[in-house]
Parts: sequence; structure tokens; C-alpha cells
Amino acid sequence: MDKRYEKIIDLPHHTSATHRPMSLYNRAAQFSPFAALTGYEDVISDAQQQYETGQEQLNTHGDTQEF
Repeated sequence: MDKRYEKIIDLPHHTSATHRPMSLYNRAAQFSPFAALTGYEDVISDAQQQYETGQEQLNTHGDTQEF
């Protein structure tokens, strides 16, 4: 065993007298992934839709589409 932890390894686990334990649901929520870029998926979806619409217009009208 690592000598740095010899004094504390056998101590009992601390439980607070004033704070109730956090529920497993709330505890798990702290570590769950989050959407750092909110709205990013919507922007990508809109861009894809605009691109596909442009491709359909090119296929319908030929290569002479004005931008």
C-alpha cells in the first residue's frame, strides 16, 4: 500500500449532519453530457435543407441558376 494514505485509509466515510445525501438522479445529472452549443443541430439542419433545395433547383433548371 502507498505510505501516503496509511493514516486515512481506514477512517470511516464522512456523512454530513446538516446536508441530506443527494439523490442518485441529481447526482447522475451532474455528470451527464450537455448541449454546449444550443441550436447547433437546428442550424446544421437548416443549412442541409437549403443545400438540398439548391441541388434540386440545379437539377430542375440546369446549370444556369442565378445566385
